[in-house]
Amino acid sequence: MLEQNAKNVNIASLEAAESIVDERILAAERLRARQEADEKKRRLIRRIVSAVLILVFVPSVVLVGLLEWQDRKYYIVSILIIIFSMAPFFLVFEKRRPRARELTLIAVMVALGVAGRAAFYMLPQFKPIAAIVIITGVSLGSEAGFITGALTAFVSNMFFGQGPWTPWQMFALGLIGFLSGILFNDQIKTKWNLFLLCVFGAFATVGIYGQIMDTQFVFASAQKVTWDMFLAAYASGLPMNLIFAAATVFFLLVLTKPLLNKLGRIKKKHGVFE
Repeated sequence: MLEQNAKNVNIASLEAAESIVDERILAAERLRARQEADEKKRRLIRRIVSAVLILVFVPSVVLVGLLEWQDRKYYIVSILIIIFSMAPFFLVFEKRRPRARELTLIAVMVALGVAGRAAFYMLPQFKPIAAIVIITGVSLGSEAGFITGALTAFVSNMFFGQGPWTPWQMFALGLIGFLSGILFNDQIKTKWNLFLLCVFGAFATVGIYGQIMDTQFVFASAQKVTWDMFLAAYASGLPMNLIFAAATVFFLLVLTKPLLNKLGRIKKKHGVFE
């Protein structure tokens, strides 16, 4: 009888222990679910704030430079664009400061874009600059893609010439990097993904960069703007935009895999842009 009672007590103790363990596991799972939900909410808020800064404030600065300053104070406009592009970038890190390695990685991608543009200076519009910005956005995030595009345009124009077109180039290239980070998010693992990235690159260079720069050309060259001027500018700029699109597709095919692999190893080894 005593042995049977002891056995029953042991069984009850085991069941109680198992019940406690199950409750702790459920509590841990609920906590993890809440943390994941909070993280998704923070990312959504951060993405909305970034989109407002990039899609509203930056174009507003460009338009102020055009309408109020007649594109004469393009250095001031360029600096303001850099400031507005830095704000979404620093939002990525939330409660901590960006580390030197993360800033260095951005600087390296900007340097690659500048060097790539300089290396192919003898070939009009056949440049790897958009491809490098797109790859940066895909690997490091949309905010990093925007600031890389904006800084690449600004720094490279130190060699190719600053002018009223600089803020427009900064916004156009930055927008391409921002959209690439949103649409692809480091998911280039198959040939189909690479194909879609190349399609996006071709569309972005013709439909985003080309149209923005052709629009700037109309405003800069005409005192009285008409629809016929826009149509003429878009038509005359289409061949150069198609060359830029072909270059972007070519360099995406050549550079996407090695650069994404290298950036992925850096991110994993040093714990950056997590």
